[in-house]
Amino acid sequence: MNEKFAAQRILPPVASPARTFRVQLSATRRGAQLARLLATEQLRSWGLPMEAGVQVVAELASNAALHGRVPGRDFRLSLTASADTLRIEVTDARGDALPVVRPLEDGESGRGLLIVDALAERWGVIPGPVPRKTVWAELSLWARD
Repeated sequence: MNEKFAAQRILPPVASPARTFRVQLSATRRGAQLARLLATEQLRSWGLPMEAGVQVVAELASNAALHGRVPGRDFRLSLTASADTLRIEVTDARGDALPVVRPLEDGESGRGLLIVDALAERWGVIPGPVPRKTVWAELSLWARD
């Protein structure tokens, strides 16, 4: 009976439906700060690890406010959590301004995407619909053995 119980404990958890959070924010420094704060609270309410996800949100929202800003246009933050992955998407109004990862020795800017690259399992850009683009990143929610 103990062996049967031990085998049941190591089974993977049953996949739960994805949870989604979306918000539209002003493409300003204040909007980027609010994106970080809202992501922190949302991940906390879902009971998920927060540090890496919040850092990625901060970088992508900051880029949207700095490089993706069009006067009078907002950016959108979307968080989707499945059983083992957190997907972060930030959509802005500058489809013509694609993100570029720059080496560290290239000055003060461009380091944010290096952080995203280090924390995310994968990330990329979805162009359109014109004039928008969406920068996305996927993070593993649980540490791998």
